[in-house]
Amino acid sequence: MAWTPFTVAAPTGADLPDDAVLYGPEIPAEPTLRLLGDLTGKRVLDLGCGAGRNAIAMARAGARVIAVDEDADQIGAARRAIDAADMKVELHHAPLAELAFLRADTIDAAISVHSLVQVADVGRVFRQIHRVLRPEHSFVVSVPHPTFALLDPAGPDPLQVRRSAFDEQPYAHDDPRHGTHARSIGALFTELTRAGFRVDHVLEPAPTGSGRGPFWSPAMEKVPATLILRARKEGI
Repeated sequence: MAWTPFTVAAPTGADLPDDAVLYGPEIPAEPTLRLLGDLTGKRVLDLGCGAGRNAIAMARAGARVIAVDEDADQIGAARRAIDAADMKVELHHAPLAELAFLRADTIDAAISVHSLVQVADVGRVFRQIHRVLRPEHSFVVSVPHPTFALLDPAGPDPLQVRRSAFDEQPYAHDDPRHGTHARSIGALFTELTRAGFRVDHVLEPAPTGSGRGPFWSPAMEKVPATLILRARKEGI
């Protein structure tokens, strides 16, 4: 969770606050959006936890957090942050679609914040999340907004279109080990529906206007930078 698609030299996830769940750069956090509800005593999956800031925030809110990331460096950073915060979080180093260590219907809520852009088969991830969630419980996913992904927000002209909306090939990422997959709203909606979810919220938040932080781009004043979907597992 370092928002790397947005800036050339983005700070790391360790630079982000850990007092509330964040869904994207320069947009309202969970206390405003209220997508997760009361987390007290709930078993919550943080898929693609990065440096662990959201996992810590949810643990502070009373959740029993299971955090997963496929990057060993990120897991190491998360472990250090969790220890420093004196919080209890269950960490797993694993690909995001490999959740065999979790039993079916045992998770009360799941989030994935800007982690699925590096996953080629997002449908497989959605099916695994569907398996482990309890019926009618929520999965909240945020990704770089597909329109914002067409721009060059860190370039000399932040509103310059750098790629086609119809180009399905992953584009270059700051981390050369990964490509970034920019999926349309329709593609994400379709994959969630196929996996057995019912989408009940689609959000394209405006910037908070509270100050221009390290992830700011002037393009954010014109184009939504983050897309958030909340989906519920259909009852069985």
